[in-house]
Amino acid sequence: MTPKPDRSPRREVAQTRGETLAREGLPATEVTLTFEDNRLASLVFGQYDQNLAHLERRLGVVVNPNGNHVTVKGPRETAEQASRVLKTLYARAKAGAAVTLGDVDGAIEESNVQRSLFPTADTSKTAFDAIVTRKRGPVRARNAAQDAYLRQLKRHELVLAEGPAGTGKTWLAVGHAVSLIEQGVVERMILSRPAVEAGERLGFLPGDMREKVDPYLRPIYDALNDFMEARHVERGLQTGMIEIAPLAFMRGRTLTNAVVLLDEAQNATSMQMKMFLTRLGEGSRMIITGDPSQIDLPPGQRSGLVEAVKLLKDVEGIGYARFEEGDVVRHDLVRRIVMAYETAARRERDEREEAMRNPGAAPEAHREGDSEGLKRMLARERPR
Repeated sequence: MTPKPDRSPRREVAQTRGETLAREGLPATEVTLTFEDNRLASLVFGQYDQNLAHLERRLGVVVNPNGNHVTVKGPRETAEQASRVLKTLYARAKAGAAVTLGDVDGAIEESNVQRSLFPTADTSKTAFDAIVTRKRGPVRARNAAQDAYLRQLKRHELVLAEGPAGTGKTWLAVGHAVSLIEQGVVERMILSRPAVEAGERLGFLPGDMREKVDPYLRPIYDALNDFMEARHVERGLQTGMIEIAPLAFMRGRTLTNAVVLLDEAQNATSMQMKMFLTRLGEGSRMIITGDPSQIDLPPGQRSGLVEAVKLLKDVEGIGYARFEEGDVVRHDLVRRIVMAYETAARRERDEREEAMRNPGAAPEAHREGDSEGLKRMLARERPR
């Protein structure tokens, strides 16, 4: 039976894009793929073909699915890249992994790196690094920064990672820690975080030590439940395989055969950071993550993370990972918000430096407040 033509809005947009390519005289190439399994192909395409629509927007191609067949039309190089992305996503679906919009972005970034490394050779041998856990299976990096981060985690016993919110620093660190536990590389996991939140103190919270610290470590618990079954997390907490250790109470300990994670390290003081770093014992791994742009320490106190990065970044045996605003994978709007804040902070720094260079310059007659300028900047931001 002849399939009925697709009149969905996405198809109309794709048809319009195809007409635009023809009208502009751009050389177009058609690449046709056939997938063996219709069910897996539908997972690759996404609900209502949302993954294909996302691929079209990112690469500027036209993608037409028909059963287990898909046709990609666009400039030759871009069409071939889109076909490689679809093949990568099909392989992941075949391995039992989910295929989300984030996975589409990751496959596109992966193909960009492959193309730059091997412009003429076979690119199937190069892929972003991944971590494997029993619950989630393989979890692959979604961009070059995450790929470099995972490689640092696997290569070094101590890794410092800094960057804005939403880049996957803590989530990937927890996943790596779970994989080390499951492989038997270490015997336990120790999670720590400075209790510096809106002026609160642990003693004012009800409950025992774990209940006091729970609100501060909730993001790490969420990540743990992503990579481990809830019953395994609870059992690990009861047996001590997973330990919650407030940063303030780490002094005097020697942490052996453990993977130790310090989250929100930008809120650790210089003294606390030095104390924490010197807890590393035999057979242990240590991961320190934080965002220097969100320091909650009182004015005048130096961030231990910022100081540690300056002192230790080039020390042999210590890994370092740096994320930028463009590496945000949480949500596209989060990326744009982070970039707007960073742009505003950069402009403020430039103005201060200019004022120091020209102290006699007359002040501007009117300068809008920070909040008004930020609102206007967010209003102007558009997706790339």
